[in-house]
Amino acid sequence: MIKKVLIANRGEIAVRIVRACAEMGIRSVAIYTEPDRYALHVKRADEAYSLGEDALAGYLDPLRIVNLAQETGCDAIHPGYGFLSENAEFARLCEKHGVTFIGPESDVINKMGDKTQARDSMRAAGVPITPGSEGNLADIDEALTLAEEIGYPIMIKATSGGGGRGIRRCDSAQELKQQYPRVISEATKAFGSAEVFMEKCIVDPCHIEVQILADSHGNTVHLYERDCSIQRRNQKLIEIAPSPQLTPEQRQYIGGLAVKAAEAVGYENAGTVEFLLSGNEVYFMEMNTRVQVEHTITEQITGVDIVREQLRIASGLKLSYRQDDISYRGYALQFRINAEDPKNDFLPSFGRISHYYAPGGPGVRVDTAIYTGYEIPPYYDSMCLKLVVWALTWEEVIARGQRALNDMRLHGIKTTATYYQQILQHPDFQKADFNTSFVPNHPELLNYSEKSHPSEVALAVAAAIAAHAGW
Repeated sequence: MIKKVLIANRGEIAVRIVRACAEMGIRSVAIYTEPDRYALHVKRADEAYSLGEDALAGYLDPLRIVNLAQETGCDAIHPGYGFLSENAEFARLCEKHGVTFIGPESDVINKMGDKTQARDSMRAAGVPITPGSEGNLADIDEALTLAEEIGYPIMIKATSGGGGRGIRRCDSAQELKQQYPRVISEATKAFGSAEVFMEKCIVDPCHIEVQILADSHGNTVHLYERDCSIQRRNQKLIEIAPSPQLTPEQRQYIGGLAVKAAEAVGYENAGTVEFLLSGNEVYFMEMNTRVQVEHTITEQITGVDIVREQLRIASGLKLSYRQDDISYRGYALQFRINAEDPKNDFLPSFGRISHYYAPGGPGVRVDTAIYTGYEIPPYYDSMCLKLVVWALTWEEVIARGQRALNDMRLHGIKTTATYYQQILQHPDFQKADFNTSFVPNHPELLNYSEKSHPSEVALAVAAAIAAHAGW
């Protein structure tokens, strides 16, 4: 069994891993750069080590992290999500230095991280993929010819892309000529590769992803699906498990496809297979070779501790569950509470949290690394907490989500919380009638009052009382 884990990450996912390690009697080691000196993951881990002044360089230096793991007696590294979590070279360095990488093997990360290789693997395994290029596009002329063959709209995507970046929709040849060099430029800057490929654009699909677990003993299971259709510019905002839009037959079919996809590439550990659903047509989109931000809602409906299973699998143990052991109950929602101002084109709103009160009560979970007085640094992702709610029915989980969002108090920065209230109140969302176009098709939801949130009203009242009393 693994004895000591270096967590090659920060923020809420690092805290999540620290907690899982503590429950399993595994020592945890945190790393941090200067802006994170007072971060919660640093305070909660058994040990913590500085990686220097630069906000990002330390988190992105695979050799330094592996060397530190060895120096501190760690026998494993958990990469979390983001940063180096899907970096094949990082996993390869772990393998080379005898440190267990808590994730799939480097060759699998490389294969599934390269979107064209992933498509080829799925095609060979009989998993349906969207029509598109057989491999990377050679130039704009090939792109224009292929686009005419498969029909507009099409998507140009970075082969090494992820996180919603390096993607452009093109509805005409003129748009393709404009967007093609832009995607190449973005891909080069973001991923260090100029390779791009083309896919047919599936218009207004549902974004469905399936959580899988696989061990080194040939066992692979799925933990049902999540609906991630509520998104803005390919960035997820609200995630749902299970999807309220799937029939039992679709659920069984997509779960089976995810297992087939994982087995086809010899996958090991936790992963997520993402699909686009249009009517009854299902298309493989990509596979994420790491724990997902939204793993929380799968845990809520199944009772499976995904991070615990990651640690067990990496220790060479068999899965704790067979497929027949896994069922789901009720619905769960996850709200990504981002430090952004929705009324100002979602502009980041970093700064000091003057007051934070976490929501609670039945069926409410908060995964975060913030606290009152914490300064949110401007160097990282804008998500400051994940609010998760669970209830037995769709109607009840929406009501619980509204209550929990109202319960939360988070002052000093702008957040997306009030905007999510507007989404929950929309009739289409309440009827579970939505797809990836829901957010762009409803710009009116951004017209909420700045004082509509109870916390804003409370602050205004308190200020008025204080002024009247001469405090």
